[in-house]
Amino acid sequence: MARPQKKRRRKRWILIIVILALLGGGGHYWREQKKKEKPISVQTEVVKRRDITESVVATGRIHPVTKVVINPEVAGEIVKLPVREGQAVKEGEVLVKIREDNYLASRDLAEANYQSSLASLKLSKANLDKAKADFDRTEGLYNNKLISEAEFQSGKTAWEVAQASYENAEHGVARAEASFDLAKEDLAKTTIVAPIDGTVVQLRSEKGERVVGTSLMAGTEIMTVAQLDQMEARVEVGEVDVVLIKVGQNVRLEADAFRAEEFTGVVSEIANASNTAAMSNAAASMVSSQEATKFQVKVRVNEKAGFRPGMSVTAYIETRSVTDVLSVPLQSVTTRALKGEEDKKSEESSSADEDDEDLKPKKKRDTAKKVDELVFIVESDRVKRQSVEQGISDDDYVEIKSGLEEDQVVVSGSYRAIHRELKDGSLVDVTEAEGGEAEE
Repeated sequence: MARPQKKRRRKRWILIIVILALLGGGGHYWREQKKKEKPISVQTEVVKRRDITESVVATGRIHPVTKVVINPEVAGEIVKLPVREGQAVKEGEVLVKIREDNYLASRDLAEANYQSSLASLKLSKANLDKAKADFDRTEGLYNNKLISEAEFQSGKTAWEVAQASYENAEHGVARAEASFDLAKEDLAKTTIVAPIDGTVVQLRSEKGERVVGTSLMAGTEIMTVAQLDQMEARVEVGEVDVVLIKVGQNVRLEADAFRAEEFTGVVSEIANASNTAAMSNAAASMVSSQEATKFQVKVRVNEKAGFRPGMSVTAYIETRSVTDVLSVPLQSVTTRALKGEEDKKSEESSSADEDDEDLKPKKKRDTAKKVDELVFIVESDRVKRQSVEQGISDDDYVEIKSGLEEDQVVVSGSYRAIHRELKDGSLVDVTEAEGGEAEE
């Protein structure tokens, strides 16, 4: 009986050893499978030569190049308004007529005062002539010692008084004439004519409405006349980009109202002061200090399209351009820490955890020189990290000044792969190349 038991015990140990061996081998197999590198799925594009134009993008609105706001110079009731909004007008055409009754009366009164002053001047002239004749006679008698000195002085004084009276009458005529001219001018201002050929783009008043003249406060804005055959886009540009813009640069324009069309223009004017600086102190104080500083740039539109004042527009101002340069997609270029900096950062991080107090007095590190601009070049089934020097860029591509050669293949996607997953020597699986074909 002991022999079979011993045999069963031996079989049991053999089975245990076999199971342990299988478990050990399986664990080694799974560890090897885990260590096996998995390829990163990427897309690629070939380095090519292209023409690149850098643009500053800005938004704004369409305005007429020439427009005039019609404000009355005299106050009163509008009795005639022969134009309507959208109507074309010619220079000199009557736009507004203000009731003139009071101004007619003022003119007539001023005219009467002027005529009265002329009569007073004639009377003063006659008195002056008489006083002069009397003085001449008195002076002759005095020289012949026929009258006393007191009589001579009395005659001289009468002549001087007449002379002063005449001069005062002359000034009175001048005052009356000026008042008469002003009254006539005010009467003429009751009729407002078009200062330019154009279109009534805004009409803010109606017949029968009372308006205030510009001599009193700001005056009433009756209408706006503009020349719609010459339009411009007024866009807002940030302070970083405005230094790149110059008068005469070409501009592409896109208007929301004309989605299928593209227009062209030229930079015609650049503001010397920011929008905030141009405001009054009270208005500027209301603007948040965190709001970006903007400068107004005017773009003259080349095409005579059906623009209307106030339409929104997006301007692409062409600031710099290069031709026949090496280029890659914008998303192909990324930034990483310089080689060796990652280990240094990890060491500094671990030492900081051990003794945070020692790091407090240290100055901030200069990280600007520790960043590398790079792309990933595809070589066979792996990628190579390659530092590059960028130039200007457009919406899709960036100029490469150094670091790459024509026809090299670079990784162009995905964003996650380029900016987070790929490293120098990473195994890749090219799923899509330029033109949508798989890279072999």
